[in-house]
Amino acid sequence: MFGLNARDTSLLIVVAILALCAPFILNPFPQGSAMAQFNAGYPDLMQRFVIFGIFAIGFNILFGLTGYLSFGHAAFLGVGSYSAVWMFKLLSMNVIPAILLSVIVAGLFALLIGYVSLRRSGIYFSILTLAFAQMSFALAYSVLTPITNGETGLQLSLNDPRILGVSQTADGSIPVTNLFGLEMRGTYQMDVGPWMFQFNAGYYLSALIMLIAFYLSIRIFRSPFGMMLRAVKSNQQRMNYTGLNARPYTLAAFVISGMYAGLAGGLLASMDPLAGAERMQWTASGEVVLMTILGGAGTLIGPILGAGFIKYFENIFSKINDTVLHQWFGFLPDGLEDFVVFIVHPFIGKGWHLTLGILFMLVVIFLPGGLVQGGQKIGKWLRGNKAGEDDASKASTKPAE
Repeated sequence: MFGLNARDTSLLIVVAILALCAPFILNPFPQGSAMAQFNAGYPDLMQRFVIFGIFAIGFNILFGLTGYLSFGHAAFLGVGSYSAVWMFKLLSMNVIPAILLSVIVAGLFALLIGYVSLRRSGIYFSILTLAFAQMSFALAYSVLTPITNGETGLQLSLNDPRILGVSQTADGSIPVTNLFGLEMRGTYQMDVGPWMFQFNAGYYLSALIMLIAFYLSIRIFRSPFGMMLRAVKSNQQRMNYTGLNARPYTLAAFVISGMYAGLAGGLLASMDPLAGAERMQWTASGEVVLMTILGGAGTLIGPILGAGFIKYFENIFSKINDTVLHQWFGFLPDGLEDFVVFIVHPFIGKGWHLTLGILFMLVVIFLPGGLVQGGQKIGKWLRGNKAGEDDASKASTKPAE
């Protein structure tokens, strides 16, 4: 189906089902219960799951296939956000032109940076991309202030000269982003007993685009172009000896990856029309590296899992505080309760990075293939146990000779 083999089609269907049912899957606990704080089914967070999933999918095309580690991909995320906000200010509040412009501008910017950076490989390539990203970050804060609005960030105003739309609504407020009239912030809430499920228009648009991006990444992975990129990762020097020039392939992968990042930046601005230079900082580039490696570099679904895992930690796990811990361990004697809270305290709240770092270290040591490898090992273990039980049952029913 769609030019994919049975296995890839099944994977695409699984991702589509997960994206469609996310409001239910991410809200497993009733509202008001002690575990409700672990729910992640509110629109803003669900949007970030899929948008940063797109960012990680694109990065995986470069890093997972070619082995080129870029520490500057946040520059394309920021450029995409700025482009989208400018489109909202000058043309229309429809998200389609903004997203298209963000992809195009990020692709051109990636072409420029990639053309220079790919003259080197290994750590030198990584340093060059980091330098370009930090240079972009500094320019957005200083020289390009008329375009980026400096540290305040680029945002909409009531005086925007919007060509295909109004500058302000009838009640004097700023218009909201929409898809041919469907507001991105529009949310339908469904209450089922103690559960509350939210269905947001912006989330489903982002999820649909993520599915398209995921499908395209599968086609790239399975194409002759993808095989050439794997050859670059395997042994680029041997590839050069055969007379093949690897640079056009790596540059194409870099540009495609940058366009994915620009798409993610455009979607971020479409959901919340604000663009700041902090999206271009080196920490944002490091985050997408963590997402890809944690989920499984070079795998199809791994980057999506890694993006969801890190964003969940950032938005949910980081909110656990001492008050919550005292509720959890209230059954313990007072002295022991305070001691347990004292031990756990550095790993929650503002210390969530420490917990994430430890988990990342454990994954790198014991699961080099990331969360995908962990899932594969669990699957093999379960299949092995089932096979062992079947063999045992057959042996028990075999007649004695």
